[in-house]
Amino acid sequence: MELFSIQGNSQQLDGGAMFGNAPKALWSRWIAPDEQNRIPLACRCLLVKDLDGRNVLFETGIGAFFEPALRERYGVVESRHVLLESLAEIGLSDADIDVVVLSHLHFDHAGGLLAAWEKDRPLRLLFPNAHFVVGAEHWRRALQPHPRDRASFVPELQPLLQASGRLELVEGEYSQTLGNAVRFSFSDGHTSGLMLAEVGGVVFCADLIPGRFWVHLPITMGYDRWPEKLIDEKKAFLEDKLARDVRLFFTHDHECALAWVTRDERGRFGTTDEQGVLHGVSPQPSAGAA
Repeated sequence: MELFSIQGNSQQLDGGAMFGNAPKALWSRWIAPDEQNRIPLACRCLLVKDLDGRNVLFETGIGAFFEPALRERYGVVESRHVLLESLAEIGLSDADIDVVVLSHLHFDHAGGLLAAWEKDRPLRLLFPNAHFVVGAEHWRRALQPHPRDRASFVPELQPLLQASGRLELVEGEYSQTLGNAVRFSFSDGHTSGLMLAEVGGVVFCADLIPGRFWVHLPITMGYDRWPEKLIDEKKAFLEDKLARDVRLFFTHDHECALAWVTRDERGRFGTTDEQGVLHGVSPQPSAGAA
């Protein structure tokens, strides 16, 4: 089993939105904004090769499905489908992926499932041989989104996934598709039923913790539906990962893919031993892992 960080299309979003109630004087020391107050964001995916003989991709990033006007509105930097290029660099295509695990179905995490935009052509699903693993509670949210995050979903995506006949909805710690190789936990602070996957001593943090700077408990995003609950969830999550030496994988941190959790004498969480890229890394068992 080998772990790879896989780059998808990148974004530039408003720094104030990404850091919620944190003042610009604070967050701009962490990530410098451009003249439009936007900060660079990755849409990074985790690929696990040979997980019980299968290629498993955790998330697909934002992709390139937006028409040009919406691509500009949502700060998508590249018009081409970067995820497909990144897979090709390690000798794979979307047809070689056996399982795609989706923490949630917001477009910056699931849009890469779709082919790049073409004028006068409807959206179409890539990954023709993959099973799609989604949390059941979040699936229900995606089918009937709240006005708070309706714009974060791609209305055409859910019917395409359902029509594929390869969709599994997960209710508990394990999925039928992946068995005991991947353990799931759930969070509601960002969106209902956000699914967090742990594999090989690494946990995919998704939007519970988008990057290193959001490890600090008070820092949340303006996009989070329930910030106080998210902070409570994040505290329990980090305490558990610190106790078991589970590494954090970040999807939106533009410089850091992986880091270890730390906690100082004041009880403040942080990170150490940050890695920008994973390329064929062997997993390490974590203490107390299932």
